[in-house]
Amino acid sequence: MIQSTNFKVAYSHLTSRFKQALVAALSVTFGISMYVFMNGFMTGVNNAQNDMAFSTLAHVRIYNDLPEDRTNLLVRHYPDAGQEVHLRNPHVIQYTEGIRNVDQVLVDIAGTPHVEAMTAQVNMTVFFRNGATQVSGQLAGIAASEEDALFGTASSVVEGSWYSLDQQSDALVMGTGLAKRLGLELNDRVVITTADGVARNMEITGLVETTLTSLDNSKAFIAINGARQLLGKNRSYATDIQINVGDYNRAEEVASSLEPLVDYKVESWLVANGQWEAGSVLRSIIALAVSFTILLVAGFGIYNIMNMTVNEKIKEIAILKAMGFEGNDIVQIFLVQSLIIGLLGGLVGVLFGAGVSLAVIHIPFEVAGMDTL
Repeated sequence: MIQSTNFKVAYSHLTSRFKQALVAALSVTFGISMYVFMNGFMTGVNNAQNDMAFSTLAHVRIYNDLPEDRTNLLVRHYPDAGQEVHLRNPHVIQYTEGIRNVDQVLVDIAGTPHVEAMTAQVNMTVFFRNGATQVSGQLAGIAASEEDALFGTASSVVEGSWYSLDQQSDALVMGTGLAKRLGLELNDRVVITTADGVARNMEITGLVETTLTSLDNSKAFIAINGARQLLGKNRSYATDIQINVGDYNRAEEVASSLEPLVDYKVESWLVANGQWEAGSVLRSIIALAVSFTILLVAGFGIYNIMNMTVNEKIKEIAILKAMGFEGNDIVQIFLVQSLIIGLLGGLVGVLFGAGVSLAVIHIPFEVAGMDTL
């Protein structure tokens, strides 16, 4: 009976001071909605950054690094401290260049857990020439379908066709920024020259615009066999193997499992992009700190309103005590009021925050290949 009466008294207090209760509920709504929005926004920012980065960056990279430093071979062969050894002008010699027998390497790593897609590349620095204009840049020899499976590059082609690389021997897909620097358009021809002086005339069959301006300003793509011919290499040669895994957070684990299988350098994206990961974590921490502060302010708002309510209800509290209500009953009455305000404000805040987040998604935001936020 007393419990039921406590709820009725709490309800009576809320309805008698409806505006006051509404202000308290709105403060909770604001706090919860901002918490939902801020967390959703920062999560979206991090996800968008990851999507943009991994549109050109593989989760794991295999390449031929410089060999281990063995310039002190004489010291190793003559460890006796009583012998004097002099070594003049030591050099580190790289006896092998690139990745040999790449098809077999791909077969060896194909069954590795979590590996979803992989492709071989032949990357080189070349000169792009159009008349008197000459620009240095990067030329990537790739298998079009495998490259698209890894990075979705075909969807970034703004003119022409990505798969023309498989259909035309002299086809070249160029970054839009690089084409602009050279004054070239679709179907124009450009001369590429390697560091060894080998030149080849290519036709621009596609223009690609990725999320990285630096790449668009300096890179072009040709078929991988054409790149091998430019370097005078056979069909089993590659400079890099790019690998994507199911969860990019497991890239380090996959890289460790691949190291015993190959004789080359295996590097996860975390090794070369530690600052990027640190920035992502820092943004998440800032978002949590801001959200917690907002919730704390909303909580203090409820506290202040309930404190004022208690002070205003001193007479009513005295009457309730005179009627036989105990201290626990009085506490329960005001706790019920706080819970009702908190629950209603929180529910509306979650819905409002989710609604704002969904609305923000459609705000125009044309930058770095994005159309909306």
